[in-house]
Amino acid sequence: MCGIAGILNFREQAADRQLVEDMIDAVRHRGPDARGIYRDRNVALGHARLSIIDLAGGQQPMQNADHSLCITFNGEIFNYVELRHELVQKGYRFATQSDTEVILHLYEEYGEDCVRFMNGQWALAIWNANQQQLFLSRDRLGIRPLFYTRTDDAFVFGSEIKSLLACPDVRREIDLDALDEIFTFWFALPPRTIFDGISALPPAHSMRVKDGEIDVWRYWALEFPTYASSDSQNVAREDEDEWAEQLLDLLTDATRIRLRSDVPVGAYLSGGLDSSVVTALAKQVSNTHLKTFSVAFEDREFDESSYQREVTRFLGTEHQEIRCTYDDLARIFPEVIKHTETPILRTAPAPLFMLSKLVHSNGYKVVLTGEGSDEMLGGYDIFKEAKIRRFLAAQPDSQIRPLLLKKLYPYLQNLQAQSGAYLKEFFRVSVDDTVSPFFSHLPRWGLTSKLKLFFSDAVKAELESRNGYKDLESRLPVDFSQWDRFCQAQYLEAMYLLPNYILSSQGDRVAMAHSVEVRLPFLDYRVAEFAARIPSRLKMKVLNEKYILKRCARALIPPSVARRPKQPYRAPDGKAFFAGQPFDYVEELLSADSIRRGGIFNPLAVQKLCEKFKTGRAIGIKDNMALVGILSTQLVLHHFVYNSVRTPLYAFN
Repeated sequence: MCGIAGILNFREQAADRQLVEDMIDAVRHRGPDARGIYRDRNVALGHARLSIIDLAGGQQPMQNADHSLCITFNGEIFNYVELRHELVQKGYRFATQSDTEVILHLYEEYGEDCVRFMNGQWALAIWNANQQQLFLSRDRLGIRPLFYTRTDDAFVFGSEIKSLLACPDVRREIDLDALDEIFTFWFALPPRTIFDGISALPPAHSMRVKDGEIDVWRYWALEFPTYASSDSQNVAREDEDEWAEQLLDLLTDATRIRLRSDVPVGAYLSGGLDSSVVTALAKQVSNTHLKTFSVAFEDREFDESSYQREVTRFLGTEHQEIRCTYDDLARIFPEVIKHTETPILRTAPAPLFMLSKLVHSNGYKVVLTGEGSDEMLGGYDIFKEAKIRRFLAAQPDSQIRPLLLKKLYPYLQNLQAQSGAYLKEFFRVSVDDTVSPFFSHLPRWGLTSKLKLFFSDAVKAELESRNGYKDLESRLPVDFSQWDRFCQAQYLEAMYLLPNYILSSQGDRVAMAHSVEVRLPFLDYRVAEFAARIPSRLKMKVLNEKYILKRCARALIPPSVARRPKQPYRAPDGKAFFAGQPFDYVEELLSADSIRRGGIFNPLAVQKLCEKFKTGRAIGIKDNMALVGILSTQLVLHHFVYNSVRTPLYAFN
């Protein structure tokens, strides 16, 4: 992985080399091994390199033979070996062994359609000197980030927002519409970001910048079968073994090509099904020694280390873990927000920030992970929840069916203690709700939206007429209403929460903070497309989540891992900031003066929330998300709005 940045002046003004150097310096954590700058009149491209493929020859920015093209590229193209062979057959000659040069020649051969041939994870920019245009693209599922903005005179882009903020002409103002979306959906709907005027290129999109004009288009979409194209009787007779065998073959190959590297590859191991399958496949297709890494928690409610050790014994990997305490979470949280560059509602990225540091300290640059399996194969509790809610809504007067709600979220003790009537209300079990395209997500988004009660009167007034649901609904595919309900829920997770939170704040940003590249076999686009075609009943058989994955992987992992109920990765939230030693920044940023300065939240409401935590009266998801959301928003203001990106961002005592 790497960091990229660049600027294209719309006027015939020479590009500022020092500015691009500053932009790259802001993301040197993404690529500490080398730095390169390319400049051609009004364009300049920068690159911070994390050397993984062709350590000696893969320097960037890279030009083609006649210097008509130049690329700066962040990512990996896992099928570059096969693509290189095809290009050689077409007469192309290579000066390096890198995947970067493969992209250059692909662009020469296919132009802007080159990305359709690539299997990987990328954010890239190619300057075409002959046509005087800049081409940018982002991978299909949004594993690698790419941000851009337009000033009066230039187009500016980079892997992270802090690169853009190194440009003096880029405004650093909060977008309240984006904040409203984060406090509803957990993320801002792309291209919107938390910063007004700064955009994110959406996953599976490319863009062209020429003559001051910016064109953006989608080149790939995840599609599910419609009711019209799927005969339910035929689906019911599908051979489970055949589906399982095809899935295993695809996952095996996806893992195999993600082991291509000129440096050692490790693996994250949570002790759950997904990471265990990936680790087992990596052991199976490679004869090299495999090292695994995991997070353990001081609080036993969140700790899965016993399962992790069971898997490492079964698979025979060399294993290391890092233990996370309440104080650890509070101590590193400001640094985590420096890298997420956006408010977050849970502390879950923080332990993963610690984990990537452990990987880096062991001399590893690359790890395999199991992310993406829950979205593609139906593993999340939200899918089970929606299935039960629909079952209840079919007979709303039933006294027995609501008992099924007790099967949801067994690890949330406060929720389990509630009455059946409360649960029915909480989970939005209503016939009217079943017609909503967002039925599966209404309880989650409804709960999150309550956090907006902490907004200041001015912010509430500004957002009063806004409806983020309508904005999201306008983006849904034309065939969305014709998809199976289970597939609709999958789409919302895979296309929105996955790239804009899981792969970002919990993925790329905290891993690359310590120069660690994550590779995700479950997000190979071939696996994603195949999984979309698997009948829903094989993804969740009754209430047995990821049934087809368990079936295909039963010989690879310990039986106890396949049998154990889904336990999502979680971390202590609000309690972490008040349970241990006091941290000055928490008091400072949540003080009435600081809250008033930011203008986003109500000082009195925040004071009352803090008192609840200090006196041990804070309970439930809402209080925790509110505390983390408010504190992280205050940190975004501190890091990026009040202070210069060129100064140290972690400035608390």
